[in-house]
Amino acid sequence: MKLRERIIGRPVVDPGGARRYDDDEHVIAARDVEFDWDGVPMHYIPGEPIATHVINFMHLVLPEGERAMAKALSEALPLIDDPRLHEEVVGFIGQEATHASSHEGAREHLARIGLDVEPMTRRMEWLVDQILDKHNLTGHAKQAWLCERLGLFAAMEHYTAVIGEWLLNADHLERMGMHPTMLDLIRWHGAEEVEHRNVAFDAFMYVDGSYARRVRTAVLASLTLLALFTYSVRYLFRADPSEDKGRFWFRQLIGAMRRKVIPSATVWITEIPKYLNPKFHPSQLGSMDTAIRYLTRSPAANADRAKGSRR
Repeated sequence: MKLRERIIGRPVVDPGGARRYDDDEHVIAARDVEFDWDGVPMHYIPGEPIATHVINFMHLVLPEGERAMAKALSEALPLIDDPRLHEEVVGFIGQEATHASSHEGAREHLARIGLDVEPMTRRMEWLVDQILDKHNLTGHAKQAWLCERLGLFAAMEHYTAVIGEWLLNADHLERMGMHPTMLDLIRWHGAEEVEHRNVAFDAFMYVDGSYARRVRTAVLASLTLLALFTYSVRYLFRADPSEDKGRFWFRQLIGAMRRKVIPSATVWITEIPKYLNPKFHPSQLGSMDTAIRYLTRSPAANADRAKGSRR
């Protein structure tokens, strides 16, 4: 089922999960950001090595994954005739590219201070190249594979929007003394995930929209993300050279979830039924007001403005 009607404006959900517009709409665009990693320690959430490595999962996995997502959406652009959706996809691609380079910067900093991320980085690059590449397909196979990737990325973006909302409201991280640069990175990223929460889904609905594919790719995306999360956090904990990291990474992980320092693992289960509801649309997730308010005060997103005011 394709996206049936689009009028510039506020998102409204129809019974099929498509989206239309009735009022003025927010413009999605990439922002220039600047992060200074000097002084960011190995455990930038004090006393919480496993929670730190849960955040590090983003630095390991997202750069390659978001570049693959941007490529798939770029391939879909010629198929999207709707001017408004086309504009949103262009903005989405720019934001995803900025996310990838920013998390890569954090990853390089962690490598400089002793966290050996290179083996895992190479595995992620190989995995993305082997699975999510275009594979030189042509004709119907090319179109079907593009739709499959759009379905996968739409489902993955559901999780990033949910986690983005959690990060924006995780005031305890600041109270715990999380390093402000890393806190700004994840909150800026989380805010933009909420801001563009609908774009991958709308592109999938416009180009394909098959409910069977939506179910299949949602289940596959959920299982893939859960497997990557478990493997990556285990790897990061073992690669951590700190003597004070403790032992038994999985026990620490469960403890951090119970104390609500990090999101609960139940998110991998509870979000699937929501996403597969035929009436679901990502505009139902998160608070756009909260996201935009953070973006207006994010130090990294406002670095250029701050420099200009000092000149």
